Amino acid sequence: MTNCPPLHQLLPHEAPMILVDDLIDVGEKHIHCRVAISRHCLYFDSETQSIPAYVGIEFMAQTVAGWSGFHAWKKGEDAPIGFLLGCRRYHSECSAFQEHEILDIHAEQIMENNGMAVFDCKIICHQQIVASSQLNAFVPSKSQLEQMQLDNNNRKNA
Repeated sequence: MTNCPPLHQLLPHEAPMILVDDLIDVGEKHIHCRVAISRHCLYFDSETQSIPAYVGIEFMAQTVAGWSGFHAWKKGEDAPIGFLLGCRRYHSECSAFQEHEILDIHAEQIMENNGMAVFDCKIICHQQIVASSQLNAFVPSKSQLEQMQLDNNNRKNA
């Protein structure tokens, strides 16, 4: 993609928690990111030479976060903090993603209402869908986030 910052600048994460490598394409309602499975990946198991397939949920969530970050970037804003509220019907065709595999992660927004959104997500490897799910996410407004932080501080001080 041209005229777009690197994916890590669109995510509200810092290394080593950034698990998705590249932004391939993004639009009004969709995003396509890529992960190359290697021994340098955070959840890589050197014994099995793989990453457990359940990490695919986080690949999907970070892809969705990249979509949100891209749209914030277009408005001149920082990548927003978002919350993964739920993962529905995560289905994986494999138990692990193997070293040297290239995973293409696709997410498409199917619904949005007041910061709550639902995304259809899939992971493709060797031109086959190897995992799929629906993710429910919430991006609070600045005032909602400030209130959440205030409530959290009040609980800590109580």
